[in-house]
Amino acid sequence: MQALRQFLLLPLFAALALAEDNSTESMGVPRCGASFHELNKALRIELNANANCVWQIQRNANQTIRLIFSYFKFAPSSSCETESIKVYDGPSTNSPLLGQVCNDTDAVPVLQSSSDSITFLITTNSVAFTRNFFVLYYFFSPETKAENCGGQLSGPNGTFTSPNYPASYPEFTYCVWHIQTEKNSKIELQFQDFFLELDQNCQFDFTAVYDGLTTNTGLIGKVCGRAQPRFESSSNVMTVVLSTDYANSYRGFSAQYTSIPLPGPVEPNTLLTCTSDSMEIVLSKSYLTSLGYNETNLQLNDPSCSPVVTDSVIFSFPLASCGTTKKDEGHSITYTNIVNLSATGTMITRQKTIKIIAKCKMENNSTLEVMYITKNNIIQNTTAVGRYNVSMSFYDLDSFSEPVHQFPYYVDLNQTLFAQVSLHSTDPNLLVFVDTCIASPQPDFGSPTYDLIRSGCNKDDTVVTYPPLEHYGRFKFNAFRFLHSFASVYLQCDILICDSKNANSRCTEGCLSRQKRAISSYTWKTNTVVGPIRLKRDLRSADYSESLTKADAEETPNLQQYSLYTLSFLVLISNIIIVVAVILKYHKRQAGYGYQKIQSSY
Repeated sequence: MQALRQFLLLPLFAALALAEDNSTESMGVPRCGASFHELNKALRIELNANANCVWQIQRNANQTIRLIFSYFKFAPSSSCETESIKVYDGPSTNSPLLGQVCNDTDAVPVLQSSSDSITFLITTNSVAFTRNFFVLYYFFSPETKAENCGGQLSGPNGTFTSPNYPASYPEFTYCVWHIQTEKNSKIELQFQDFFLELDQNCQFDFTAVYDGLTTNTGLIGKVCGRAQPRFESSSNVMTVVLSTDYANSYRGFSAQYTSIPLPGPVEPNTLLTCTSDSMEIVLSKSYLTSLGYNETNLQLNDPSCSPVVTDSVIFSFPLASCGTTKKDEGHSITYTNIVNLSATGTMITRQKTIKIIAKCKMENNSTLEVMYITKNNIIQNTTAVGRYNVSMSFYDLDSFSEPVHQFPYYVDLNQTLFAQVSLHSTDPNLLVFVDTCIASPQPDFGSPTYDLIRSGCNKDDTVVTYPPLEHYGRFKFNAFRFLHSFASVYLQCDILICDSKNANSRCTEGCLSRQKRAISSYTWKTNTVVGPIRLKRDLRSADYSESLTKADAEETPNLQQYSLYTLSFLVLISNIIIVVAVILKYHKRQAGYGYQKIQSSY
């Protein structure tokens, strides 16, 4: 029976709305601009291309004006710069700007003057398109307010109704209810009874529901007529608005809200890696899902740079590509790119805008990687550490074409040596500057040391530095050796890296005194070591010693064999001598006995 009653009443509601609609059209509102003094008025405005129209509302009533743009339709794809409604708090467009309405305004704009006059300007671009606007204004006294009209609602659940419910709501009513429940919950709003004036665009009487505590953005929906609408917020705050005009009042509504616990927050599962050559951003699919997005919703500053999708979503790209911006910040340089999470569709969305901002910050002796994520003004940070890739090599010729790969590097005393520091980076807008170079006979650069270059100034008479050339810092000097029989020479150089677009960077200033050096700036600083260098005469000495050792090694078996033969011969001779001596002694004894005189017995 109730459904049948609604079915029979709908044509009547439509007829009443059409009658009010026709009365609005019959007001004879000027096509472009006008001045009004009535207490209230509904304006239907239709404009074409290149319009620039001003409407002024003023009345000596000592009251405030409420101006409601309950329907607006600009040219498709227009921006605030080309098409807009600007509202001014006063009698002209020279008055303070009260607000602006554009094609992307995600709300039902309601503006209030601070006095008894208000002005609005509508401008359109050159696109051939019919723009439509419905505007309602009325004068009111802020101190007078209907009972049961708006307020603050808290707690896990509750109910509220329109003023006078279930009787007809009053005319020129504007009520705002702010609902807030416990954190980590969302709000479900159910209208158990709902009966407002019906029209196609809900221009006259309507209820608007917002996802948040403001009526400036986050519109979830706008409803009118007979229904039982249901809405759901994304967080623990929601705002409900009731707006009515001067005719055709009905029962209003009765609503109930309930808080629903949200699952525990998902920790950002992101990884940022920075090197001299590239930036890599890794986002887990589960984290994207928790935000309500997937890999198809992501893009960098340059949308043509696509990610690789595996178990994670991976953006890997050279530092100076994919829309990466670079900022010179004195003693550091920062590369920034943004992963934008955007909803699919062409018209509207209820999803929050999320940007993942990735920063690689090059500082002294390292790169500091910073990634933070913005979501409703919430910023989360992650950091990691890396460094620029810098190397130094010697070259035989000033063409710097073939580096020396063998160390120790043997040279002649006073030979010209060519040294080059190389930065390995994909960013073409960097300069390398050799700030300081010292030499030492020890690889740990303990005492003694000798300055070749100090603060960009040549300290050795043979040093010649070349002008900075993109990723290379070059100089030459004559070979030397330390006294007191030190065999090796090592070089350690402090390197400055600057933004080549900064004409006043340290890399372009050359030699600086100590006083001036204290205030000079650079982007990044590190040091690199190369060596050892040794003289060729050391190489010859080493070769001679090696030859002697080798000859001795080859002669050792012959000497051992000769010694063996000699020893055997000596043993044989000794044995022969011993045998001969024994024989001679034996024969001598035989001869003595033959000549012995026998004593006479008498």
